[in-house]
Amino acid sequence: MSVPAAGMPVSTTFSIEGFRITRYLGIARGIIVRAPTIPQGIVGGLENIFGGRIDAYTEMCEQARQQAFDLMLRHAWEMGANAVVGMRYDASEVVSKGSATEVLCYGTAVVIEPIGPG
Repeated sequence: MSVPAAGMPVSTTFSIEGFRITRYLGIARGIIVRAPTIPQGIVGGLENIFGGRIDAYTEMCEQARQQAFDLMLRHAWEMGANAVVGMRYDASEVVSKGSATEVLCYGTAVVIEPIGPG
């Protein structure tokens, strides 16, 4: 990521220990729609035949989550935030038969400052 958001604090709670929230800027979100690559589709299909863990699809989903997270950070940074609280993920199928998945990462973009003597 080419923006300073790469080191931005992110929490699933609504506070960050040692900091106070000075401004709430609104919802920051990142959304990505991913389908398996050709190799992921072939390997995933074979793994599906034999049952158990499907590593190719797990890899695709993890890539989608990371991309959605990065987009959320970029959005928060563009809003003027230096942190995100209440971060969550949501996912849904957008094309029938599981050929594409939407992953949404969202949270509240905030400005924080350290508590105590500066």
